[in-house]
Amino acid sequence: MKVLMINHFPLEGSGSGTYTKNLAVHLSQLGHEVCIILPENSSNFNQVENIKLHPVYFTDKEEIEGALPFNFPCFTSHPRSIKTFKDLTDEELNMYLVAFKDAIKNEVETFKPDIIHGQHVWILSCLASEYDIPLVLTAHGTDLMGYDKWPEFRKYADIAMDKCRNVISISKDNCELLEKIFPDHKDKIVMMRNGYDPNVFYPTDIDKDELLNSYNISKDKYENKKIITFVGKLANFKGVDILLDAAKIYEDRQDSITLIIGDGDEKEKLHRQSEELNLKSVYFLGNVNQKELKKFYNIANVSVVPSRREPFGLVAIEAMACGTPVVATNQGGLPDFVNDKVGKLVEPEDAQDLARGILDVMNRYSKDDYLNWRNDIHDYARMHYAQDKIIEELDDLYHRALHQ
Repeated sequence: MKVLMINHFPLEGSGSGTYTKNLAVHLSQLGHEVCIILPENSSNFNQVENIKLHPVYFTDKEEIEGALPFNFPCFTSHPRSIKTFKDLTDEELNMYLVAFKDAIKNEVETFKPDIIHGQHVWILSCLASEYDIPLVLTAHGTDLMGYDKWPEFRKYADIAMDKCRNVISISKDNCELLEKIFPDHKDKIVMMRNGYDPNVFYPTDIDKDELLNSYNISKDKYENKKIITFVGKLANFKGVDILLDAAKIYEDRQDSITLIIGDGDEKEKLHRQSEELNLKSVYFLGNVNQKELKKFYNIANVSVVPSRREPFGLVAIEAMACGTPVVATNQGGLPDFVNDKVGKLVEPEDAQDLARGILDVMNRYSKDDYLNWRNDIHDYARMHYAQDKIIEELDDLYHRALHQ
């Protein structure tokens, strides 16, 4: 089967990008041919073995011949762009539509897909629906947030939902939101849990000194201290400001350092907050690739997902795959898989409860069986959320869509 995937974001730096890449790699391993249309603002982006990539270029710091003269738009922010769909002028939106129409038309004619898988119930999925090719969508959650706050873009999502065969929901919360927004299309919704790449994320020995020293964190700053990580975009809905307020509390009770991994439009605001709180052990490390993330998860004692609303929370699964317990907010898709056996759920918007949850998990490390606990956390993630365990569900869905 030939599968054309279309994503609104690059394959690195966002949950939907990682999702798309993981699916493509594992579909290829099943024998399918996969092509991905995606935005890029760098000519030096990473290729994916056995996958055809069709970039639509945008201008950021690099001048690329034929690139659109603005950065690619997002729902909130991306490590490589803080421009939102709302920020697009009418002229820019038209250029965006034309560029992706041309890219889709080109691949429909040359790649000749049997099925199209659109990431997000949004603009590009709408463009793909113009062809008489079975269309499957994945709602990633940020698209549904965009639908709520930008009524002028709803027509694209409505058309995509009208014309698709099925739409994948990645969590129970996501499913409820889909049913609320698109009540006439409840029969199209299919629950399919998100998956991580087990070839990237797994327990392994990491030289902590080498890793942290490479980020200019000297040994006296972390020696004999617990390590807390946050991984994700620095956007308001991710709740990093709540984590910083919590750090003010748990720093006084437990020797620890907090590593903030990611980038986004809240970066400067969060740096100021950290300075105003006089936090001595918080480090902003910027965006890192997945292989580097594996290293951080493996040295971390706790990984924190303090989101105000998280459609799924793939970073939590990736951390657990490395054996790291997770403290996450009790909302969105996170309660689907985070519990006391693998970490702790806490109330959103509550720095006190977040600090309590982090301290509770760190205190478990005083027990003799903490290594067994980390192994159990890894086994849980591997059994239920490894992409190779899930990909056949998607394969079956594609075949059903072809015969509807």
